Amino acid sequence: MNTLAKWNPFTELNEMQNRLTTLFGRPAMRTEGEGGFGFAEWAPPVDVTEDDKEFIIKAELPDVKKDDVKVLIENGILQISGERKFEKEEKGKKYHRIERSYGSFERSFSLPETSKPEAMTAKYENGLLTVHVPKDIETKTKAIEVKVR
Repeated sequence: MNTLAKWNPFTELNEMQNRLTTLFGRPAMRTEGEGGFGFAEWAPPVDVTEDDKEFIIKAELPDVKKDDVKVLIENGILQISGERKFEKEEKGKKYHRIERSYGSFERSFSLPETSKPEAMTAKYENGLLTVHVPKDIETKTKAIEVKVR
């Protein structure tokens, strides 16, 4: 039996926009059903830097409450996880466009052997999580000159 599918030109435009925004580094929006809004899975942007004394991981977590953030190191893996909750829909308020992503997130990073995870500290302020993982100076690799005969 032949069936007719309803064609919606905006669906194709939305798919094209998602491909382009993903190409340029923004998460794609998932729509739920016809005309519905959905949320892209998200991962907060992170900077990882290093100096002589420590590794510093900074994660942008806007609108995430401090109690909804968890930082854990296990088996040499630093894991940052949490959740950004969607605002409750209010009566009389219409949503025309939702581009920010909501939901659970998790980021994981392998720490080098020179790190000292037991001395790790973390600070959360104004939507920025900063994790300091000191280096173990004693395990620093030494250069050894080998004489060639």
